[in-house]
Amino acid sequence: MTLGLPFFRAGGGRYAPTEAAVGYWSPDSINGRLIVGLLGFELERLFGQAEWQPSRLTVDMFRLPRRVPIEIRARLLHEGGQLRLAEADCFCGEKPVARASIQFLKRSHAPDGAFWSPAAWDAPPPDSVPAPRSVETAHWDRRVVLGKFGTAGPRRAWHRETRELVEGAPYTPFSRAAMMADVASSMVNSGSSGLGYINSDVTLYLQRNPIGEWLGLDTVNHQSADGVAIGECWIYDEAGPIGASSVSGIAQQRASRAGGAAK
Repeated sequence: MTLGLPFFRAGGGRYAPTEAAVGYWSPDSINGRLIVGLLGFELERLFGQAEWQPSRLTVDMFRLPRRVPIEIRARLLHEGGQLRLAEADCFCGEKPVARASIQFLKRSHAPDGAFWSPAAWDAPPPDSVPAPRSVETAHWDRRVVLGKFGTAGPRRAWHRETRELVEGAPYTPFSRAAMMADVASSMVNSGSSGLGYINSDVTLYLQRNPIGEWLGLDTVNHQSADGVAIGECWIYDEAGPIGASSVSGIAQQRASRAGGAAK
């Protein structure tokens, strides 16, 4: 399901943001989850292979990305029989704004024996959850299962993309997950006065790639002290649990249309 403008157009070795890519914190910024998604997209494109599971993607976001063309410079750090490691730097113009590392693990047979896992969530299927009154085409289609934004409490919601990340490049299962990893920040760091923390990083863990368009996020932790927060969401597809996303953040106020926020 894709509608309207893509978030980026590729050309000349760079990714140019469209009007759809505008960020939450400042009107001249790129949305942080798109930076995470683009880094995941590029690292998988360059280094992913069918027999390797992208098991961890970590992105450090140390400067608010401005709405200028993006260049990603990636390199392979290690390749062994069971583990492949790569990293990438993200530049907006000439300024670095983020760095990512990705770990691929070789798929194989599961070991013998029984292992403990927490119970999976009991959320209803996304198509059975009422759609919002207005279709959320800015970034995604969201179906809220539990909780309400603008309140303090646990949240559960299904999400699916409504725009292409890169024009003409279909989503892969992993790039869908990478795009949703940063949503954990708004899920865990929103309170009774709205979103109060800007996340400085995100780490996505996957035991398998998702199936289908819908991804569900379930808030399982938020802790904060002295303007520093941490949080975590478990991630599901319609078949069951697939992984988790963890974030850390710092207290932040949203910029006005005339101002700018910065990390």
